[in-house]
Amino acid sequence: MENKPAPSNFIRNIIIDDLKSGKHKEIVTRFPPEPNGYLHIGHAKSIVLNFDLADEFNGKTNLRFDDTNPLKEETEYVESIKEDVKWLGYQWDGLYFGSDYFEEMFNRAILLIKKGLAYVCDLSADEIRETRGTLKEPGEESPYRNRTVEENLDLFERMRKGEFRDGEKVLRAKIDMSSPNLNMRDPVLYRISHTPHHNTGDKWCIYPMYDFAHPLEDAIEGVTHSICTLEFEDHRPLYDWVIRECEMENEPHQYEFARLNMTNTVMSKRKLKLLVDAGVVDGWDDPRMPTISGLRRRGFTPEAICAFVREIGVAKSNSIVDARMLDHFLREDLKLKAPRTMAVIRPLRVIITNYPEEQVEWLDAENNPENPEMGIRKIPFSREIYIEQDDFMEDPPKKYHRLFPGNEVRLKHAYFIKCQEVIKDEQGNITELHCTYDPATKSGTDFTERKVKGTIHWVDAGQARAAEFRLYEPLILDEENEEGTDFLDNINPNSLEILQGFVEPGLKEAKPHDKFQFFRHGYFNIDPRLSTDNKPVFNRIVSLKSSFKL
Repeated sequence: MENKPAPSNFIRNIIIDDLKSGKHKEIVTRFPPEPNGYLHIGHAKSIVLNFDLADEFNGKTNLRFDDTNPLKEETEYVESIKEDVKWLGYQWDGLYFGSDYFEEMFNRAILLIKKGLAYVCDLSADEIRETRGTLKEPGEESPYRNRTVEENLDLFERMRKGEFRDGEKVLRAKIDMSSPNLNMRDPVLYRISHTPHHNTGDKWCIYPMYDFAHPLEDAIEGVTHSICTLEFEDHRPLYDWVIRECEMENEPHQYEFARLNMTNTVMSKRKLKLLVDAGVVDGWDDPRMPTISGLRRRGFTPEAICAFVREIGVAKSNSIVDARMLDHFLREDLKLKAPRTMAVIRPLRVIITNYPEEQVEWLDAENNPENPEMGIRKIPFSREIYIEQDDFMEDPPKKYHRLFPGNEVRLKHAYFIKCQEVIKDEQGNITELHCTYDPATKSGTDFTERKVKGTIHWVDAGQARAAEFRLYEPLILDEENEEGTDFLDNINPNSLEILQGFVEPGLKEAKPHDKFQFFRHGYFNIDPRLSTDNKPVFNRIVSLKSSFKL
């Protein structure tokens, strides 16, 4: 797939103006995930946006972990995030952790206390919430708001030393309890948590809140354009207040864009974790999950994901993208890359009664008619083959052009065959078909004596390789995304179908993550976790066709 640059957008235009005016000499962006879960497709939009903008203007992009909440963060998530960013094709200029700056943040909090702009508050979290007020009513000032600077410095130092229990005290900014922006009504800057941290261990028992830590991290790293999603728009005044009142040398600016929302897709690490913890899926990388690791395991390509994200663009208002649009970019990317081969996922045995019993011939088949450079392969053909159960009907409707008693079809790359007899078991189930073939109709010859309307695929029964096929449907049924009802009530019970069938013997050398287009079935990827040397497991990445139009 051609790697087209992202179309122009309002953030890109701002960067162009900033460079022209001399406001910035070098652009520095950052991708700042919290390591409390695996990245999902929504994060891909932020990754592509931040890295592409910096790359276009010869700037830098940092990967920074906003790890200020030790209760939810783990090293496992850190490593998975790094792997996902690399897999998408990007390399960060600097690798940082918010926890690297804990000492600096503590000192800036001390500065706020000395300036009379922060105080230690004994109200509980519920009491703070109850006294914050509403959009129509101002909040109530804390009874601890007017503690002296000396008292606040002493209490804050004792908080750091671990003298108080979790939730017993917090440090709050002293701003304006009547502000129309609720985020400015004396927000909490620090809380107590006697929890070991994945990066700092037991060194700290107080941790900065995101709204305090994030602007400081940006400023410390020299970030010029701090790009985040729209839900942080109301937090921007606090972001600017922290940078200004903490007297940071660098002054980054925050810009907000619309997050990615997709039909039938959960875009919340918290909810995705619920799916994992409840056993709805078999892990963060379950191929039904919208996580980057899940998409990778299913067989999505980084090129398709990046092209999709660039195409949807950057906007200032939220909208919902049809998930089939991503499928479109997958097909566009895979159609010239994936070898085309044959697989039978619901096998029905066919015996060609007039074919010599011991004979095996090797037929030529194109690996990809749309990409001749991929060459040809040899496939075996003998007396016994497998076809799809769906390609035979004993009593077909009108205009059914596949195999039925007395009808003739073409075997792709092989011969015409005609169904002569249907064999059933005691329960009346069809177990095999007896057919005859016409040796004059070999594929590639100039045979024009008669025409057939149906072409079906097959694999040689004697040399076919047993395989498992996993077919996926959306995990979430709700067309209105996950909003409203409990999204666990909208789990699709038919999101996974497991079938046992056969593939061509030439796939014996295929490796995990190798991708193929199976005739009529779609694009498939060899599962890296479940496949064995004796039996590959194929995940269907996407079907061959869709009604979606760009």
